[in-house]
Amino acid sequence: MVVPTVNTRHREQPDGSVTGRRRVRVPAAAVWLRMAVAIAAGVTVYWASPPRNLWWLVPLAFAGFAAVVHGRRARSGAGYGLLFGLAYLLPLLGWLLDFLGTQFGPWPWLGVATAEALFFGLAGAGMARVSRLPAAPVWMAAVFVGAELLRSTVPFGGFPWGRLAFTQAGGALLPIAALGGAGMVTFAVALLGAALAEFGRRVPHVRRTPRTLLAPTMAAVVPIVAALAATPLVTAEANAGTARVAVIQGDAPNIGLGLLHEDEVLYRNHIRAAEKLVADVRSGRLPRPDLVILPEQVGSWGPARNDPALDRIASRLGVPLVVGGLARSADGELSNRILQWDPQEGATDEYVKQHLVPFAEKIPMRSVAGVVSPFVQRFPQDMVPGDDPGVFETGPARLGVGLCYDVAFGDVFRGATRAGATLLAVPTNNAWYGRSEMSYQQLAMTRLRTVEHSRAAVVAATSGVSAIVQPDGTVTRQTRQFTAQTLMAEVPLRSTLTPATRLGPIPTWTVSALGAAAVGVALWRHRRRAAGAPPGATCEGVGQ
Repeated sequence: MVVPTVNTRHREQPDGSVTGRRRVRVPAAAVWLRMAVAIAAGVTVYWASPPRNLWWLVPLAFAGFAAVVHGRRARSGAGYGLLFGLAYLLPLLGWLLDFLGTQFGPWPWLGVATAEALFFGLAGAGMARVSRLPAAPVWMAAVFVGAELLRSTVPFGGFPWGRLAFTQAGGALLPIAALGGAGMVTFAVALLGAALAEFGRRVPHVRRTPRTLLAPTMAAVVPIVAALAATPLVTAEANAGTARVAVIQGDAPNIGLGLLHEDEVLYRNHIRAAEKLVADVRSGRLPRPDLVILPEQVGSWGPARNDPALDRIASRLGVPLVVGGLARSADGELSNRILQWDPQEGATDEYVKQHLVPFAEKIPMRSVAGVVSPFVQRFPQDMVPGDDPGVFETGPARLGVGLCYDVAFGDVFRGATRAGATLLAVPTNNAWYGRSEMSYQQLAMTRLRTVEHSRAAVVAATSGVSAIVQPDGTVTRQTRQFTAQTLMAEVPLRSTLTPATRLGPIPTWTVSALGAAAVGVALWRHRRRAAGAPPGATCEGVGQ
């Protein structure tokens, strides 16, 4: 941080002349205190994140961050934002260290966390600029949403992990997802936090101007009222029937990078678990499901899509299977897919994963990426992403599917729901990351998507956490990690569309545009003041 300065008033001399403003150094202790608060705020947001259900801490932590950047220069706001982002993301993404650390050291983990923290720095710079505008909490929250949208888009397709919305899966603000998706939940959290910061800033002046607390109080009430207004949209009731779903978690060895060469083990484990389900159903120990969902990366198929074991299991159960795996097309293209296995016809419908994991399923800068990614050798060619939503006719349900990383993005399940899905499914393979928090973080994203689209969702993971999630975001069944388990549940099917499903990204883009416009206005006001300032004067009331 550069040394901070503040400005005194113009000073009139005995001859009537006015001197320029004096630059006064702020004690370094103030800078260190703000740095400490920014770091503490970031750590608090992490500590409130899944698997912990401390959602109410996030607005309070954001209030601390907003207080730190309020009135600062843009470069100082950027510095505090970077600290906030690092303090949040380094522990949040610790599963990257678990995954890659033994072979590649801390560098992939540090690199990803730092690159993503730069977007928090951008948010801090913008928030600092707009903090001097009227209705500052609104503009500060809008700027943060814009920065979050940007990092969910670039580079390499974006990395939405760690959105504030994903901390609210068990919280009072979750119903807002049904109005405007993840972006509007983030806006609500940030607005509430920024309003609390503004409230605290104005409290010392309340005796002199009693109405000074009215504006921040109103800003803080808006997210709460919005959540209450959206609550009737959140329900677990079926309006399109029900379906009995079986979820197979066949388990995987907890060997991290060693899974790169254990495709056959994953396949055998899940075929064995599926055959046990067949035996249980045929013996009467379990009721016959309407469909069976297996995880990501179970199978591996050529253009003909032959798999005698899946043929046999589907035929003996008499119901469709939904299973993930790697597949090659006739022209040699590789993709990550979900296939529906029909009892009579074998492989029928297919879905191609739309959002590929950078440096794993698609590898930018392949010539040097081997320094940080083991997948350069595993996949000599990039996978090909899909464009179309996946909706399978599976018995009574129209199943909308997305694979693993897809759930972090809003378009995949929005497209499936608009195309008529009455139930959602997320096959995933999280065995790479050991007994880390990664699976629980991903489950929180699924919970938000269920409320966003008013659909139940089924998570099928190779080694956990598999789960049954109701349309209101409630988890009713859940597996343990690194165990072979089969879940079976009757889930509600729904066909109505929420405002979030209908509007899509429009609310998030609108709020982000307002944030960008506010930054533009703040810059214009700054330059106008600078043009009218007397020689030798500085134009910012507060430096760092």
